[in-house]
Formats: sequence, structure tokens, C-alpha cells
Amino acid sequence: MEEPEIIVGLDIGTTKIACIVGRINEFGKVEIIALGKSESLGVRSGVVSNINRTVESIQRAVDMAIEQTGEEVGEVIVGIAGQHIRSLQHRGILTRKAKDCDEEISQIDIDNLIDDMQQLVMNPGEEIIHVLPQEYIVDNEQGIKDPIGMAGIRLEANFHIITGKVNAVKNIYKSVSKADLEVGDLVLEPLASSESVLSLEEKEAGVVLVDIGGGTTDIAIFQDGIIRHTAVIPFGGNIITDDIAAGCSILRKHAEQLKTKFGSALSSESMENQIVCIPGFSGREPKEISIRNLANIIQARTEEIVEQIIYEIKSSGYEKRLIAGIVLTGGGSQLKHLPQLVEYLTGLETRMGFPTEHLGKDNKADLSSPMYATGIGLVLKGYQLMQKNKKRSSGRRAPIRLGGKDKMNLFDKILSKSQEFFDSDDI
Repeated sequence: MEEPEIIVGLDIGTTKIACIVGRINEFGKVEIIALGKSESLGVRSGVVSNINRTVESIQRAVDMAIEQTGEEVGEVIVGIAGQHIRSLQHRGILTRKAKDCDEEISQIDIDNLIDDMQQLVMNPGEEIIHVLPQEYIVDNEQGIKDPIGMAGIRLEANFHIITGKVNAVKNIYKSVSKADLEVGDLVLEPLASSESVLSLEEKEAGVVLVDIGGGTTDIAIFQDGIIRHTAVIPFGGNIITDDIAAGCSILRKHAEQLKTKFGSALSSESMENQIVCIPGFSGREPKEISIRNLANIIQARTEEIVEQIIYEIKSSGYEKRLIAGIVLTGGGSQLKHLPQLVEYLTGLETRMGFPTEHLGKDNKADLSSPMYATGIGLVLKGYQLMQKNKKRSSGRRAPIRLGGKDKMNLFDKILSKSQEFFDSDDI
């Protein structure tokens, strides 16, 4: 039996860089065969700020993965996030030529429509990252999800277009290239996370994915199985840590330990008389921190992040159509009592999202953590890209466009004449 192809997801985050090597088994589940993780030293708020330090962090994570597999890593699927990410809606129109109208609408027509959207003029310094079809319209018949196989002259589609800053994208490519790797595809991180933690039923019913990372909080809203809204909030788990460090007058590393071990998003759930002792430095006396005071600091900043989430939900226009509520994922979502606080403030049912639904049995236990949702989602996205490329390569050859007209090349002409000859009723 043919060995499944290896797919590598590279999650370049603000706090960590994770290299996840996986493959899809015969049951369609992800088998993770290696995990390399290193501290992210050159990324700030989801954007590469120091290329050399980012390259070092990438190499450490990749080398760790190579040690476990014994195989070289070449092409990687990379996640992208950051405050520079912007989304917009646009409608594309394709009028099929008279000779094509007798044929069914094919994947080539859809690809041509998407290619036209790639040519949209963006603001200076911006470029298109994703062109995501939402609904198609064939000869004024609306609400079509898949027009392939239909007959029609005028093909239209509503698109969700995601853009990013050119420099931010280039810096990611440079960092990956300097680490002796090749970018197979660049994927918006909340889209990757949605693949690993959301079910098809949730996407149909209407759901908000909230991926809380170290530097940013990424949002993706789905309804009727279609991506409706994406946004990036420039706050994440790190800003909560900074607030604790400033509010309690302690070192940042101690603030991070306090947050992960004793932190709570609801101060009412913390005991007033519980105290944690932080060791002093340079001969100073140990510092006593009240757990209730710690929770007050965390809740204040967390409420601010949730307010931004509510704003994005209202901006999407789908506030009343989110039956499946909110799904929290990412490393920052592991804060104690966070789902309860989000549910209370938004009025929407909230659950934690673990990337276990698509994982096979033979995986490491720690991969079920929400912090690996993006990395595992990147592996799934890589598999989808691989299948799409195979389908295209095995399909009908696309005509060559010359001077704005579709003309068949010599190979296509010979193939067409041969087909006519063997299909003739005279034989």
C-alpha cells in the first residue's frame, strides 16, 4: 500500500513556533509523527519583527521535528496573523463565451473567476492572501454553493477577500527561506484553527471561532457552512501577563507563572484569603500576592478583549444567527473560568475547542491542547491543497489564453481529433 505523503505545518506565533509533521491515514484522521516547539524570539503581535531571531527559532523547532522523524523537512504550510490583516467582501462576474455555454460549468470557470479577484487593486502596501468563494449565482439564480455541472452563461460569486501588509508577508517568506525551507502555502491562522476544532454542523448552524494567542486574538465567523467574517484583535495572552507584572510589581516570568497556575478570568471564583508567595531577587524579601487581586487584574483585561469580540460579532451582521455560539481555542484560551466569563458577557453558548476531532489514535497526548489547534489545522489545510492540486492535474487540460482569447495548444488539438476519430460511429 502506498505510504501517505508527509505534510508539515509551521505555526509562527508570538510566544512559540511549532513545527508539526503529520500525514492523513486511511480513515481521514491526522497522524502526527513529530512535533518540534521552540520559544518565538523574533515575533511581536503575530508579525515578524526580527528576521534573524525568527530564523533561529524556526530552525530549532524544525531540527527537533527532524530528530523524531529522521526525514528532512522541505515544504511547509505556514500560518499568518497580525493586526495588519484586513477582510472585505466583493462580487465577481464571469460571462462565459457562446461556445462554452453548451458545456457544463467546470472547475476551470471557477478558477478563472477566482483569478480575476486576485487582480483586484488593493490599498498601497497591501496584497491579497485569500480569495474565499461564499455563494454563487448562475444566470440570476442565487444561493448556489457548488455550480459545477450546471449550465449557464453568467456566473457570479460573492467573495470574502483577506489581505495583509506586503512587508509582513515578505518577512515571513524571508524567515522561512533563510531557514532552508519553502513555503507551500500561506494560510490565515483562524482559518487553519477552524479546520481542527470546528465540526461541519457548527459551521452550518453559525459559530464564532476565537483563537486567543500570545500577541493577537483571531476571529472567524461561519454560517451556513460559509466563512462570513474574519478579524484580528491586537490583544492576546501576553498583554494579560504584562498587566499582572505591572499591577503586582513582579518580574514578567513570575507573572506568566502566576497566570497559568493560579489565574482566573472570574474574580468571584477566587478565595479572598488565598496568598501566593513570589521569591525575591537580589536579596530582597519574598513578595505576597493575593489570588483575588490577581483575578481582578486578569478579569479587567479579559473583559476588554471580550468587548472587542462582541464588536466584531455585531460588525459581521450575523449576531442573531449564531446557533452554535462561540468556540475558544489557542494557548490563551486555557485560562481558568474563561468560557464562563465569555458566555456571561456575550450571551452565547461557549465551549473550549480541542484539536482532537481530527486526530488519529497514535498521537502524543499533549497534542490535544488548544495551543496546537493552528498547527494541526495547517496540516489539514496542506492535505486539502494537495488533494486539490492532484484533482487539477488529473483533470482536463486548461486552454492556453493568447491575446485574450482561449486557444487550444497543439497537444489539445491532436487529443481532440483523436477522440473524435475513436468516437466515430463508422468504426
